[in-house]
Amino acid sequence: MGANSSSISELPENEYLKKLSGAEPISENDPFWNQLLSFSFTTPTNSADLKLLEEATISVCKSLVEKNPRTGNLGSLIKVFLSRTKELKISAECQNHLFIWQAHNALFIICCLLKVFISRMSEEELQLHLTYEEKAGPGSYGAECEDLIEELLCCLIQLIVEIPLLDITYSISLEAVTTLIVFLSCQLFHKEILRESIIHRYLMRGRCLPYTSRLVKTLLYNFIRQERSPPPGTHVFQQQTDGGGLLYGIASGVATGLWTVFTLGGVGSKASPQLEQCSPLASQSLLLLLVLANLTDAPDMPNPYRQAIMSFKNTQDNTAFSSSNPHAFQINFNSLYTALCEQQKSDQATLLLYMLLHQNSNVRTYVLARTDIENLVLPILEILYHVEERNSHHVYMALIILLILTEDDGFNRSIHEVILKNITWYAERVLTEISLGSLLILVVIRTIQYNMTRTRDKYLHTNCLAALANMSAQFRSLHQYAAQRIISYTCRHLRRYVYVLDKLYFPHSHCSTLQHCFSTLSDNGEELLSLTCSHILRSYASSLFSLLSKKHNKVLEQATQSLRGSLGSSDSPCPDYAQDLNVIEEVIRMMLEIINSCLTNSLHHNPNLVYALLYKRDLFEQFRTHPSFQDIMQNIDLVISFFSSRLEQAGAELSVERVLEIIKQGAVALPKDRLRKFPELKFKYVEEEQPEEFFIPYVWSLVYNSAVALYWNPHDIQLFTMDSG
Repeated sequence: MGANSSSISELPENEYLKKLSGAEPISENDPFWNQLLSFSFTTPTNSADLKLLEEATISVCKSLVEKNPRTGNLGSLIKVFLSRTKELKISAECQNHLFIWQAHNALFIICCLLKVFISRMSEEELQLHLTYEEKAGPGSYGAECEDLIEELLCCLIQLIVEIPLLDITYSISLEAVTTLIVFLSCQLFHKEILRESIIHRYLMRGRCLPYTSRLVKTLLYNFIRQERSPPPGTHVFQQQTDGGGLLYGIASGVATGLWTVFTLGGVGSKASPQLEQCSPLASQSLLLLLVLANLTDAPDMPNPYRQAIMSFKNTQDNTAFSSSNPHAFQINFNSLYTALCEQQKSDQATLLLYMLLHQNSNVRTYVLARTDIENLVLPILEILYHVEERNSHHVYMALIILLILTEDDGFNRSIHEVILKNITWYAERVLTEISLGSLLILVVIRTIQYNMTRTRDKYLHTNCLAALANMSAQFRSLHQYAAQRIISYTCRHLRRYVYVLDKLYFPHSHCSTLQHCFSTLSDNGEELLSLTCSHILRSYASSLFSLLSKKHNKVLEQATQSLRGSLGSSDSPCPDYAQDLNVIEEVIRMMLEIINSCLTNSLHHNPNLVYALLYKRDLFEQFRTHPSFQDIMQNIDLVISFFSSRLEQAGAELSVERVLEIIKQGAVALPKDRLRKFPELKFKYVEEEQPEEFFIPYVWSLVYNSAVALYWNPHDIQLFTMDSG
């Protein structure tokens, strides 16, 4: 950097970098700093460029790590930066490009060096590097030893919250956010969650604490505004057209020959298409916000950044702030809602939405009151629909958001009143017109189905079923395809259940036939199993279910042991179908409860569900005596019997329209008092104990994978494995 560096390969031999990392102390007043900071570049934005930069400067960094305890040059550089930031606000107002440019360059170098220092040493060692003070005389040190870490952290926060966001300040604002992330990146190099940290302590108390609410508010507004990066080179000092000369606006002894261009792609190079479509500052600010919000509480005080996120209010809310939370503030909820709706394709925006809905009751109340809730729900459904393309954490967050929303009865009612046209991303079937509620049901069932056949994650299907259960009492005017999928999905598991029982108890009877059927089963081929399953059920259902009701667990254990023995070793793993039995039983039970909840609470609103149930009645009737489902089957069996009787009275060869008409008429006549009452199906999302064990690695995997202008050697990362993000 500085003079004579026009490419990355030349950096190790750059005289200014060699001097910075050399054995001689450099005073903070030395003209050297003006020379070092006189370079122009487009901040690197991809990991390939950053990797090149890190590899090229590693010898410089190693030398500085070795020599700095004696020279204190890193501390001097930080002091130079701190002195220049005191005038940044005025410089921005006066459009003083050169001053802002050099301050940015200083911070860029500091950030690069800190990243290396933090990856190679403990926080205590870093603190020693930054508390160097030149000897005042023989055998003595200066009276005061400045704490440069706290001063720099506080300065960075002030820069973020106080410097107006202009084209000329965009890069230094981004660099300040990036440097704060780097300061906190010590977590990446520890397997365990950091609960005691020097950096955390500085950020959560002392001089930084009063800026908590302003920092959170600014980071949120950066996310909301999605300001595009200005054209490359905007922040670079430009030669004045009025002949004022290259050094116009600053009294400096720097010779014009020192102003050379250090490029990682060229000052005037075109940004990549991906970067043209996003805001680096918005993305980086959101990552920093997530990191801060997930810092662990100190032993004697809660995380103030989480407190701020939990308590901020709408700008239109005139109620007084609670005295118990000094970090509350106000923000425009309409703008926040719009940004959240537009940005859900990114993991970090979905995680922010989850945090706000789960932790901030003001935001949750506002979101649930929106009349355009489809703008938020549709992007969440699209995440779940493309489950195979998303990482598991993103899918979890999207699903939990739905679960939180479905805890509200008003939401469950309103989504059936929102009619959508032509959902192009739903490929299984053309949906020209469908309610948001019916679409939600379709997507959630599809997610359960994908999970049961691919990932087999009990947590995932449990939460999917919980969301459907929360909605079930408010099902209204279900689309015929949604009603069909509810019933056919239940039938699929009833048949799967029969197949597993067949494998366990009658291993030589129908295995080959059923195995073939299941291997070819698809959404469009469910009828393949009807005949076989019905035959099996008729042949031994009553005796088998009777047996299960008496000694189900004992028989299952004996069957499992028998299967293991037939495999030739007691250590052989139990076959999938033996392990699956209880899981399938749980899913069937929950689906039957969901159907029952709809029938007992809103049967007259859902003729399509009754139609689909009658169409599959043969299979349901076979399970009326099963001990695990007998109680819940009473209502379903009553409904089937009642409507079947009315259809028989109406005669044969009825059209679909006539059947639906009979169902609608029968719904009024059905004696509701004969339906058994069950407790209301309501599930509430509760975070696991020690949620930081999940969220902190998740957040840092997002930082590692998507932070702008940051690269870490994957071999150094300890917090998570490379495929965990």
